[in-house]
Order: sequence, then structure tokens, then C-alpha cells
Amino acid sequence: MTEETNYQVPTMADLAAKGETPEVLFWVGCAGSFDDRYKKVTIAFVKILNQVGIRFAVLGTEETCTGDPARRAGNEFLFQMQAVANIQVLDGYGVKKIVTACPHCFNTLKNEYPELGGNYEVIHHSQFLQQLINEGKVMLKGGGEFKGRRITYHDSCYLGRANKVYEAPREVLLALDADLVEMKRSRTKGLCCGAGGAQYFKEPEPGRKDINVERTEEALATGANTIAVACPFCMTMMTDGIKNKDREDSVKVYDLAELVAQAQSL
Repeated sequence: MTEETNYQVPTMADLAAKGETPEVLFWVGCAGSFDDRYKKVTIAFVKILNQVGIRFAVLGTEETCTGDPARRAGNEFLFQMQAVANIQVLDGYGVKKIVTACPHCFNTLKNEYPELGGNYEVIHHSQFLQQLINEGKVMLKGGGEFKGRRITYHDSCYLGRANKVYEAPREVLLALDADLVEMKRSRTKGLCCGAGGAQYFKEPEPGRKDINVERTEEALATGANTIAVACPFCMTMMTDGIKNKDREDSVKVYDLAELVAQAQSL
């Protein structure tokens, strides 16, 4: 973690050496670790965890890809190799509860690791933020700079349709006292950003329009000047869509953790 946070981010190895156990393991994910844009989401979430006093830790260099992209691309052998290696590390530390800001990691850890012996309580960061708000641990002070701002939320496929998490992200946005406006296609009928199923790692097939451009047009049609996302893939695809429409100056794409952190002036 960079010096920008001014916070300590302990690793599981650090705590284990002291005989300590965290409340929750923060699974950072590949995007949260290496993508320059999503690193900002990681920092924002860490600031929130530190502010409310959550005892957490990360795996650091011991964390590797969950194997989700490999399985979606059809390489089952590689997926199982990556998954089993991760399960051995997690079980070695006695991990019980995991929170992650990536719906792809969330889905894989929650629904696919159990078949290989990895059984954990897995929570997406939108659900975790909702819990912190409901418990009064995160105070949004009337929404701060987002009070009354028109915001639209893009449902991630792996968070929404795959895991039926629709309300938590919206409750976080409503806690900001923002003007939440829904896109034409949302919730169970939400349109994919175009990155799922390992499509993120290849160029789109020829067609009349890229999916992320179609989805961005739906977001812009709401009149919102802020597009809220809760997934690193969606972050990239929606940001690229805004660039395609030359609206970078007037429309911003933020993750839920960033919105909460900004509302608290963290």
C-alpha cells in the first residue's frame, strides 16, 4: 500500500507472527493490486476500514488470482491449480471471513471454492459498507458533496444476477442522500458492461456497437453526472464508454467505496 493512505495495512503473516487474528481478510484482487485506477478503490476501502476500527489484514504477496478468468476462458486445469493453492494459504491462516471489492472474486470464492474444500463467509464490499452504515459505524454527514447529486448505479452481472445482490449498493448510495436514478435496464434486467466471462481480456467481436458503449448511453440517458459501480471490470468498461462519448469532463465513474470515502473527506 502506498504512503498516500497514512495507514498500516497488516498482512496475515504479520498478525500470525504476533499470534493475532483479524476480524476479516480483505481480498484485494488482481485489479485492486495492479490496475492504477482500481488501486484508488483499494485505498479508499482501506481508509474506511481503518477509520471505523475494523481489524483486517491482507495476504499481500501470498494472494494470487482466484482463477476466475481461467475458468471463464475454459482452462479448468489452471483454475483448479490456482484455487487449491489459494485454499491452502487461506486454511493455513484459519481464515473464516473474507471481504472483497471484486464481484468476480466474490462469486468464485463464495460459490466455487466450496467444491474444492474452501468454505468461507464471503462478503462483497457493497454489503460490508451497508452493514457499517446500518450499524452507525460509518457516518455520512448528510451525504456531503453528493447530497442531491444525480447518480445512477450500474449492476455488475456477478454481483447482481449471479448472486442477487441488488439492494446493498443502492442503500449505500441512498445513505449519501443522493438522487438515485435507475437506467432503463437495471437489477435483474441489467445490461452487462461487456467484460464478464473473460471477455475483458479480448477485443469485442465485430458488431454494430460495443456493449460498454450501449450501456454508457443508457447511463447518460438518465441525466446523471456520476456513474456508480462496484466492480473493477465495470469501472474500466464504463470509463472507456464515457471516453467514447467525449464526456470525461462532465461525467465521472466512481466505485461505492470512493463515494463513501469522499463523503467522509477521508
